[in-house]
Amino acid sequence: MADPVWEAVSARPAGPLRAVVAEHHGYRQRDVPPARHLGLPSPYLTVIVTLDEPLHVARQPDPAQAPDSYRAMIGGLHTTPAVIEHDGAQSGVQLQLSPLGTRALFGLPAGELAALDLPATDLLGRLGDDLHEQMRGTRTWAERFRLLDVGLGRLLDPSRRPPPEVCRAWHLLHASHGTARVADVARAVGWSERHLAARFRTEIGLTPKAAARVIRFDRARRMIPGCSGAVVAATCGYADQSHLVRDFVEFTGLAPSAWLAAEVGNLQAPDASAGRDWAS
Repeated sequence: MADPVWEAVSARPAGPLRAVVAEHHGYRQRDVPPARHLGLPSPYLTVIVTLDEPLHVARQPDPAQAPDSYRAMIGGLHTTPAVIEHDGAQSGVQLQLSPLGTRALFGLPAGELAALDLPATDLLGRLGDDLHEQMRGTRTWAERFRLLDVGLGRLLDPSRRPPPEVCRAWHLLHASHGTARVADVARAVGWSERHLAARFRTEIGLTPKAAARVIRFDRARRMIPGCSGAVVAATCGYADQSHLVRDFVEFTGLAPSAWLAAEVGNLQAPDASAGRDWAS
């Protein structure tokens, strides 16, 4: 058998796309054991353009949506995990798209994509297929990232943006790592909590409270592989470790210890073997 191939490369976008995409994540695995892993809730929409084999989503964040395979995919914010399967090979580039940039890139609010995974052609037309074909002709990660920077960067229209109050609210929640009180955020932007919740859901796809929990969870799960539960809970603003575990189970379906064991080698938990001191 051939030696297993494991590649994972990250880079910041260049050009106009840098304003709305946090990072590019390139991944390539070959001749590894077949596996399934979780696509976890995060503060970013997901854009994936595969290189070779399609991405197979065995369970969607919205249980009403049937399993599907994608050459290129766009996924909205969600609070339940997707389940991704592969037969020993997977490759592509995943982009972290800010919900505030969804209008600028796709011409519609992130709320219209909430909990959905869609073929990229649904929003990009022929460009969705073109990017996949062009990616297959590249040789290096730098070429692949540059292709996406240019191809998607041409679509950006900075004049298409959410209301400034929603942008301000999102930035306050994000800057606080999800610990800001929604009442304080509403007061800061000059809206009632009810009005903020309605407009926020339309533009972002989650209420401010749900978005804050996802932001906080995302920070916590990135810390978990290398820290104790007590440290993660205290750093991320949970009342105690048991509250963190309850949130983790709600967002993943697993206790942190079980997730660490299951997700070793997954791009979302590259150092899972380093985790310690976790209640199950």
